[in-house]
Amino acid sequence: MITKSQIDNLPSTIGIYFFKNDKVINYIGKSVNIKSRVSSHLENAKLDNKEKLIIKNSNIVEAVATESEFKALILEAKLIRELQPKYNSIWKDDKSPLYIKITVKEEFPKIIITRKPSDGSLYFGPFSSVRMVEKIINDIRRIIPFCTQKKLSNKACFYSKIGLCNPCPNEIKNIEQKKQYKKNIRQVISILNGNIKIIVRDLSQQLNVLIKDNQYEQAIVIRNKMFRFNRLLSLKDDSDFSFKDNEKKIREMFLFLKKYFPQLKKLERIETYDISNLGLKQAVGSMVVMNNGQIDKKEYRKFKIKQLGLSSDFDRLKEVMSRRLQQKWPLPDLMIIDGGKPQIKAILKILDSNKVSIPLLGIAKNPDRVIAGIAGYPNLFLKNDSDILNIIRLLRDESHRFARKYHLFLRNKYFLIQ
Repeated sequence: MITKSQIDNLPSTIGIYFFKNDKVINYIGKSVNIKSRVSSHLENAKLDNKEKLIIKNSNIVEAVATESEFKALILEAKLIRELQPKYNSIWKDDKSPLYIKITVKEEFPKIIITRKPSDGSLYFGPFSSVRMVEKIINDIRRIIPFCTQKKLSNKACFYSKIGLCNPCPNEIKNIEQKKQYKKNIRQVISILNGNIKIIVRDLSQQLNVLIKDNQYEQAIVIRNKMFRFNRLLSLKDDSDFSFKDNEKKIREMFLFLKKYFPQLKKLERIETYDISNLGLKQAVGSMVVMNNGQIDKKEYRKFKIKQLGLSSDFDRLKEVMSRRLQQKWPLPDLMIIDGGKPQIKAILKILDSNKVSIPLLGIAKNPDRVIAGIAGYPNLFLKNDSDILNIIRLLRDESHRFARKYHLFLRNKYFLIQ
C-alpha cells in the first residue's frame, strides 16, 4: 500500500507517474505537479473505489519528469498503449478510449480521430478526453497542414482554401507537391512522438530567413505558428497560474539564498523580468510579482520598448530595468531575470548606478540553471526537482507568458491599423 512518506520524495514538476506492485505497473498518470497529483490519489482513495484499489494494490510509486505538458500527455498515452496497466482500462463514462489515426499505407495519409484501432494504420493514444484530442489535432493542423478526408474527390477541399490542407491531396499534380505533403505527415508523426525540437528549429530558421529578406507578411505567418506551437506544448489556458501552500518553500528558498546574499532580510516580494520579441516590431518587457509566496497580478507591469534600433533582448532588458527603477513602486527583496552571466553583469551595473542593492538571480536555459549575481557569478547547482528551482522556473515561465501576451496584443493592434 502506498504511504504518504513515499509521496514526499516525489518531484513537484511536470511529468508522468507510475503506481506499481513490485514490477507490475497498475496505473500511469500525468500531471503538471507530480507530487501534488499523487497526493490527491491518496486523499481520493478515502471516497472513490477505483482510487482505493490503486493505492491498496500498489507498493511503489515512481515518476519521470518531462519538458512540457504535451510531452507528458504523449508519453503517458504511449506507455498506456504499450503496457496496458490494469486500472487505466477504466475510462470516464465507460466510453472507449480515443486514438489519433494516421493512414500511413495510403499514398496520401489522412489524420483522423477514432475509437476503434483495427487496421495497419499508425495510432497515437489512447486519450480519454475528446476536447484534448481535438485541440491537439486542430493546433497541429494550423502549424503543419494535412488532410482529414476519408475519401478523395476531384476538387480541392474546403480546408485547402483556409490553409489547413496544403497541398490538398485532391489537387496534387506533381512530385514536389507529393514530397511536401509526405514531409508534412512525417513532421506530424514527429510531433506526436514527442520529438519537437526539430520542428521548433525549422520554424525558427524559416522566420530568420524571411525577416532577413524583409518578407514580413510571410514572417507573420511563421510567427503565428510558433505562438500556436507554444500553446500546444503547454496545453493549458494562459491565465492558469497559481501557487498554493508555498510558505514552507519560500522559507526554504530564503534560508538557501541567505548563504549567497547575507543582506537578504526577508523574501516577501520577488520580481521576475522577461522580454518578448520575435524579430519584428512591438518588442515588450514584463514584470511579474510574487508577494508572500502568492502570485500578485495586480502588481504586474508591462513595458513597451521605447528606444528605437535596439539590436538585442539584452539591450531591451536593460531599458526595462532602468525604467522600472525610476518608478516609486516598492522595491523587491529579490529580482530574477531570464538570462545568464552577461545579463546579470549588465543589470548589476544598472542597480549600482541607481544606488540600490537588490539580490539578483539569473536563470539560464538548456539545461535550466540558476546563477547568483555576486562575485564570481556562481551556479547554484540546484537539483532538477528542487522546490527552489521549480519556483524560479514557474516565475520565469509566468513572466514569459505575460510578456508574450502583451506582445501579441500590440502586434494584432498594429496590423489591424495598417
